[in-house]
Amino acid sequence: MATPFGAFDLTRFPEDPRERLRAWDAADEYLLRHLAGEADSAAGAATELAGRRIAVLGDRWGALTTALAAHRPVQITDSHLGRRATMANLARAGAAVDEGRLLTTRDTPPERIDVLLVRVPKSLALLEDQLHRLAPSVHAGTVVIGTGMVTEIHTSTLRLFERILGPTRTSLAARKARLIFCTPDPALDPGPSPWPHRYALPSDVGPVSGRTVVNHAGTFCAERLDIGTRFLLAHLPAPAPGARVVDLGCGNGVVGTAAALAGPGAEVLFVDESHQAVASAEETFRANLGPDAPAEFLAADALAPEVVAAGSVDLVLNNPPFHSHQATTDATAWRMFTGAKRALRPGGELWVVGNRHLGYHVKLRRLFGNCRLVAGNPKFVVLRAVKR
Repeated sequence: MATPFGAFDLTRFPEDPRERLRAWDAADEYLLRHLAGEADSAAGAATELAGRRIAVLGDRWGALTTALAAHRPVQITDSHLGRRATMANLARAGAAVDEGRLLTTRDTPPERIDVLLVRVPKSLALLEDQLHRLAPSVHAGTVVIGTGMVTEIHTSTLRLFERILGPTRTSLAARKARLIFCTPDPALDPGPSPWPHRYALPSDVGPVSGRTVVNHAGTFCAERLDIGTRFLLAHLPAPAPGARVVDLGCGNGVVGTAAALAGPGAEVLFVDESHQAVASAEETFRANLGPDAPAEFLAADALAPEVVAAGSVDLVLNNPPFHSHQATTDATAWRMFTGAKRALRPGGELWVVGNRHLGYHVKLRRLFGNCRLVAGNPKFVVLRAVKR
C-alpha cells in the first residue's frame, strides 16, 4: 500500500499466499491522502498529529494503524482476526507492537480522543453502539473523519454521526470511496446506547423455545433468529453427558445454548472471531443456564491449534459465514472445517448448516471422506461429517 506516510506490505490474517483479497482498499488510501493533503505533506501531517491522542475505530486489517504507527494510535476493533493482522502488519513495517493500544470493542475506550478516524463498518448497529461509547471521549476540538466505500456510506450512516456526535457532511467520491467529516458538539446529548438487544425466541425451535437471547451490536441477525440457525435447531443432535461441544462461529450463542439444554452435562466452547458475538453468546448462555454451568467463551481464529487441542472435541456445530466484509468467499468456511477435523476425536462429528447452493457437501467429503445429508429444504441443508 503506497501512501504519503510510506509504502507498507500488508496482509490479512491468517496469511495465505493464495489470498487475492487485499488488506486495504481505496477508502483507507483516501483517508490517508486527506490527512497528508490537509497539511500539504506527510511531514506537515506528522507535525499536526504529533502529541495528539489518535483513535482508529474499525480498522479492518490494520492499514490505517500501520500507516500512522509513528503517532501511536489506539486501534478499536471488533475483529480478532483484524487485531492479529494489525500486529503482523506493524511488525512487518518495523513498528513497535504495543498490545495495550490494540483495544477491542468490549474494552474501555480512551479517556480523551483528539483525532477519531472511523472505518465505517458493515453493521450500522455496531457503528451506532461504538459512537455512543466513544462520544464521552470526544471534545469540541476533536477531528472526526470517517471513511468507506460509496456502497457502505448511506444517509442513515451520516445521521448516526450527526445524532451522536455533531454536524456531519461528506466529501466528493474518489475511486468509489468517500470521507465523512463530523464536527463534535459537546452540548449534544445522544442518550444511552440502545444496545444490547434482548428478545424471546419463538416457541418452535427445540430446547431454546421461548428462551432469552442477548445480542450486542454487530452480532449477526441481532433483531431476530436467522432462518439458517432456525433450520439447524430443528435437527440439532443431543450431546452425550460429559461431551465436549463447540459452537463454532457462535454469533449470539443460540446453537451452543440449545446443545447445552439438550445434553445436560455437556461442556460447550463458544468460539467466534467477533468480540461482540462472544459477549452476546456468554450473556445468552448465562441467562438460560445460570452462572455455574460449564462453558468457555473465546474470541479466536476458528479452531486453530492454539485454541483447541487436537482430538479433544466430540461435536462441532457450525453455521459458517460466506462473506468477509463486502467480499464473498469460502475461505472462512474451509478454515472452520479443517480446524474442526483436527479438533475432533475419532468418531467425533461436525454438523453444518448452509445455503444449499454453496455446495459444502463437496468440501466435507473431500476433507472427511464422508458427508451425510441430515435434512434439507429448498434453501438450506444440514450436513453431518464424521472423523474416522
